[in-house]
Amino acid sequence: MHAATTVSLIPVLSDNYVFVLHGGGSGAAVVDPAVAEPVIAWLEERGLELEAILHTHHHNDHIGGTPGLLQRWPQAAVIASAADRERIPLQTQGVQGGDRLTLLGRHLRVVEVPGHTRHHIAYVLEPQAEEAAELFCGDTLFAGGCGRLFEGTPEQMLSSLQSLSALGTSTRVWCAHEYTEGNLRWAAEREPGNSAIAERLAAVQQQRREGQPTIPSSIGVELATNLFVRAQDAAALRQLRGHKDLWRG
Repeated sequence: MHAATTVSLIPVLSDNYVFVLHGGGSGAAVVDPAVAEPVIAWLEERGLELEAILHTHHHNDHIGGTPGLLQRWPQAAVIASAADRERIPLQTQGVQGGDRLTLLGRHLRVVEVPGHTRHHIAYVLEPQAEEAAELFCGDTLFAGGCGRLFEGTPEQMLSSLQSLSALGTSTRVWCAHEYTEGNLRWAAEREPGNSAIAERLAAVQQQRREGQPTIPSSIGVELATNLFVRAQDAAALRQLRGHKDLWRG
């Protein structure tokens, strides 16, 4: 068994994050590499060898760096939704919800979370000892929000958010975009009397002023302050998502 796994984030493009799993050895894995060059530089600077690339869905700002990474580390496994092989063509290991993998000596579970796209998946790095679980949820669950419904339905997104909410309050949430401040400003306008949202927004704004990422969040924080996670039914989620799609705050 490897030592405790560390999750690091690399900011890329305008608001994306690439996540790197590493610790205890020379191996590393990356989640949703939008671009290759900064990831290669980050890994090489630390003397790490890429063993696996994990994709949550097919959008180019989550898979665009894969060809470049494979040029540098051609032996790396590419793990993605088996149902989306046509749109994620470089995958070497197709997975589906319920599958369990071993990655860097740790157990990883696959969860189906459609809504943003038809075949969106998430990965849960299961806890060991006193560590919290780590959730890599792509564009399904955001800090303070959820993904747009490009290919799925409100019913699917509601079910996906409920599945993620059941993972446990200590689970750390690694979502792939820095959207937190905007999501919480919108939520604060929707519920101006909600002190939990107001307090979280103030803390997030301070983080951003200091140039700090607001990721990871946690399931507990999202249950307390994320209006989409708190939606009671698909109709409520549809209404919230429609309002947020048109919001220009």
